[in-house]
Amino acid sequence: IVRCNPGQIKADGGDQGKFDDSMRAIRKAGIQVWPSADVMEFMGAKDALCKIASMSIGLEDTFAYYTEAAWVEGFKKTMKFQPRVIKQNRGSSGEGIWIIKLKSGDYCKEYGEASCNDDDVLDMVEANDNHSEEHTVAEFVEFCVHGRSDKSGEWTSQGVGKYLEGGKTAGGQLVDQRFCPRIVEGELRYNCVVDSLVGIIHKKPKEGGISAVGGTGSIYTYFGPSEQKFASLTKSFVTTDLPKVMPALGLGEEPIPLWWTSDFINSSPPGTAAKDEKWIVGEFNCSCVGISKCLPAYCKDDKPNACYNDIPKKDLIEVKNMGGLVGKKGLAILAQGAAAARQCAAEDGLKAMLKSMGPKCADDEALFKKLMAWKRS
Repeated sequence: IVRCNPGQIKADGGDQGKFDDSMRAIRKAGIQVWPSADVMEFMGAKDALCKIASMSIGLEDTFAYYTEAAWVEGFKKTMKFQPRVIKQNRGSSGEGIWIIKLKSGDYCKEYGEASCNDDDVLDMVEANDNHSEEHTVAEFVEFCVHGRSDKSGEWTSQGVGKYLEGGKTAGGQLVDQRFCPRIVEGELRYNCVVDSLVGIIHKKPKEGGISAVGGTGSIYTYFGPSEQKFASLTKSFVTTDLPKVMPALGLGEEPIPLWWTSDFINSSPPGTAAKDEKWIVGEFNCSCVGISKCLPAYCKDDKPNACYNDIPKKDLIEVKNMGGLVGKKGLAILAQGAAAARQCAAEDGLKAMLKSMGPKCADDEALFKKLMAWKRS
């Protein structure tokens, strides 16, 4: 079980690629890894939003950029059309996620009709701490590609930019998505154990803020998986969209992660009936998801000896139920894998035996199927 965000290994002096290859080797040896390196890479990457863009939980005007040329051309075009959210791939907790508007408010009427100029001024808010910055288009483009330089202006962001560094293979990318104004009403985090929804968190930004990232003063309200307020979204997501997510991401052969989340944003105009609302995924997270009710057991500088017994008794029942479900689902996946391995071994053994009896038996497909059916019975 891997509990580590992409980028943390490199930040600590390690080699993320080497670690991922090691996990792939373990997976190839028949040992389950949750989440596998490929699931973490393709499901956790921000360009996953492009792969689900045509689904009911996606936005069709979602773009991914992997090169400087594509980024400059694409961003100037989308930014001139409407407010945007630009997301780097490597960050966590909202770092490198920018909500951007043209200071002039001078947007074109049709997409592609015009593009921004280098000296157009941007009003920007970073999601990790809701701080505001003002930069020209040219300065923002420079910061995203080369980081702080004599062309990027002065930045107060904690981040260093360079979001395209290393190219696509190294995770260098930027995702460009339409800004949904109703984010100020909050977003919904769907907590899932494999294919089971176990809880919903409504995360509302503090007054005047846009981002609901933890530590920014946002308000969290907890609901059960059957909450009627969100029944329409829940039914649509669990029954229709969830089975399509892994194949859409190119992960059809991988099990859904043990513990993962989907963050939803309401993209519908105000006043839309609840049953007709369109909620879109702003992010999948499967690498190091926090379990909110377990936070008192989290060791940190001011609580180095925190432990399981620090979880309030009122929360322990839910924590135990959640842990039990993780175990149950995990065992089911392991059992399925073991059964498939036994089936494969049985088939290989029977084929070897028939081959030893001569070409006539080795090539008799009907005989092979009858013997396998007999063996299963």
